[in-house]
Amino acid sequence: MKFLKNNIAIAIITLMAATASCSFINGTIDPGDKEKEQLLIELISHVLERNHYAPADLTDQFSQDVFNNFIYEMDPAKRYFLAKDIEEFKTFEYLIDDQIRDSRVDLFNIVYDRLLKREKESQEIFNEVINKPFDFDESEEIDTDYENIPYAKNKKELKDHWRKLLKLSAISIYNGKLEAQNDTSSEDSDGIKVEANSSKEKKTPKELEIESRMELKKSMEENFDLSKDADRLDYFSLFLNNITTHFDPHTNYFAPQSKDRFDTSLSGTLEGIGARLQKKMDNIEIMEIISGGPAWTSGELEKGDKIIRVAQEKDSVATSIVGMRISDAVDLIKGPKGTIVILTLKKVDGSIKKVTLVRDVVLIEETFAKTALIQDDNINYGVINLPKFYFSTENASARAAGDDVAKEVKKLKEEGMEGLIIDLRNNGGGSLREVIEMAGLFIEDGPVVQVGAKNDRNQTLNDDDGGQILWEGPLVILVNELSASASEILAAALQDYDRAIVMGSQQTFGKGTVQNFEDLNRYVRTTDYGDLGALKLTTSKFYRVSGGSTQLEGVKSDIITPDRYAYIKIGERDEEFPLPYDEIPAATYQKFKGYANKAQVIESSQKRVDDNEYFQLIDQNAKWLSEQREQYIIPLSIKGYQDRIVRLENETDKFKRLDDYKNKLKISSLKGEILLAKKDSSLAKKRSRWHETINQDMYIEEAVNVLKDLKSNSINNDSKMSLKN
Repeated sequence: MKFLKNNIAIAIITLMAATASCSFINGTIDPGDKEKEQLLIELISHVLERNHYAPADLTDQFSQDVFNNFIYEMDPAKRYFLAKDIEEFKTFEYLIDDQIRDSRVDLFNIVYDRLLKREKESQEIFNEVINKPFDFDESEEIDTDYENIPYAKNKKELKDHWRKLLKLSAISIYNGKLEAQNDTSSEDSDGIKVEANSSKEKKTPKELEIESRMELKKSMEENFDLSKDADRLDYFSLFLNNITTHFDPHTNYFAPQSKDRFDTSLSGTLEGIGARLQKKMDNIEIMEIISGGPAWTSGELEKGDKIIRVAQEKDSVATSIVGMRISDAVDLIKGPKGTIVILTLKKVDGSIKKVTLVRDVVLIEETFAKTALIQDDNINYGVINLPKFYFSTENASARAAGDDVAKEVKKLKEEGMEGLIIDLRNNGGGSLREVIEMAGLFIEDGPVVQVGAKNDRNQTLNDDDGGQILWEGPLVILVNELSASASEILAAALQDYDRAIVMGSQQTFGKGTVQNFEDLNRYVRTTDYGDLGALKLTTSKFYRVSGGSTQLEGVKSDIITPDRYAYIKIGERDEEFPLPYDEIPAATYQKFKGYANKAQVIESSQKRVDDNEYFQLIDQNAKWLSEQREQYIIPLSIKGYQDRIVRLENETDKFKRLDDYKNKLKISSLKGEILLAKKDSSLAKKRSRWHETINQDMYIEEAVNVLKDLKSNSINNDSKMSLKN
């Protein structure tokens, strides 16, 4: 790589002098924007070269990859650019590496200017199309595999593409109106349950078509208005992130507003639906459901669902958020406690569903560890659900995951626990310090994780609490495809020590890298450009005490259970530019020798899982979901559209038995929490809901079977264990 020299001050002075003579193709660019964008390219390239764990080489291949992704993300549904635009842009296909070296952004300027022009033209196309009736009886279809369909050759083709895109949105609204009109009790067009008035005269298909089209028109006009407010920096950030994510998926540029949202997302309260969202191409996708929030309580949303329309209360028209900035989409979805929001979702299986949620204050309290007592055959077991490895660097008195789990284990022991389940499913990670603390609850002194920094500088992080072990009895760690980062470190360490049996998906997410934030403002002496934002970049990798990285490979479960995400591209290995798996020498550690029959227990459990008809059904459902995600052709005639819905419903009927599953475990809160719940009806309701999910959870049921089967060697736990403070 040929980035700027270490003397950043000299480089910045050189840059300032160069900007006076550099000319951009777009003469309308504000000079301040031009200089700031060049400065950002210069700064980011410097920080990446100096601090990234494995800086990418600036080659023609790098340039081509960045070019292809940037062009696609600027117009992911191919609604704006023409084929001739792409050919013009290709002048820069192999020049981005050179442009970065020279701190130039010519490609961005050309593409951005052309996008503004095409957006204006497309609004005119939209107005032409939306004012003509859609023929829902005409037999035609749309290919929604936008990444692979060709760009329109001319405006005639582009207009037809817009017509099909709009018709696809309109037919969903139209079908909802037909169902609401024909059902005696159904959802209206905004997703609210209503009783149909049989005496009311039904509207004709023509009237319903006009209503549907006008609702879509209003929704799209609102979207166009929001798009006009998009800042140039939003698009330039997208350009920068196509450069940074080529280094690895977790290296990202954060514009000032985005950094502020990132900093505050895990503190205080979230007033809304209790879900974290991310922009993926043209879609707003659910990336996490927050425990205890409206989305979690409803049970109708899941990771991977795409939100395509948003309506406020029952009388408002739904606004399409396809193609919308994520900040604008979030503003539509969030709102005051007690208000209603209606989300139209494209589910993971490809079906369209409306969900009505009552917004509430989502207390971050509900993202902390929570515990339940499980009784089976008069034996007590404990389960601790840990959504994150939380820890505050700013508030020393704030709760920390390691301390909380230690307290919960002590309480469980007081209630006669004979086996423990730690549920790390859907846990995306968090504080490394808390992983070390938590691992120390179950092992004697020793290494927990190895951290590899740049230039082969490796460090071993140890549990050094003086050999104290809080729980030495049977231990199962539950994981799935969404258990990532810190979750994988804990599971890997306890697996390497033979301390716990890891049960869950074939492997976990596979994120074995560490990121840090670099404030870009500290590299410049002038404040003329305002806040420059920050760069989150990968600075090191995690390695197990046995030497293998958790990167890509994740943690392989001892007992493999089918799960909903098994065949969906969702892990680190499915990203475009992940860092590779590698190994370093193993650390020195002593394995746990407390289990007399671990191998037999794993074998017996695996056989139970493989023979279980419900687990088999989950596997069939997972395969079906994967197949549906690859079905891109959607009919645009009402008959074809409804036939597709009926087919999907018929195919999912056989999986409905999973919703009725219930185990015979007896679930209760710990004594202290029972007393709190008597005074707090909200807590009582949340815990009751959680206990119900445990009673429907065959994974926890099988984990209890594993704990029941595990036999300890002749160890006097009470005499050997000493409690942590």
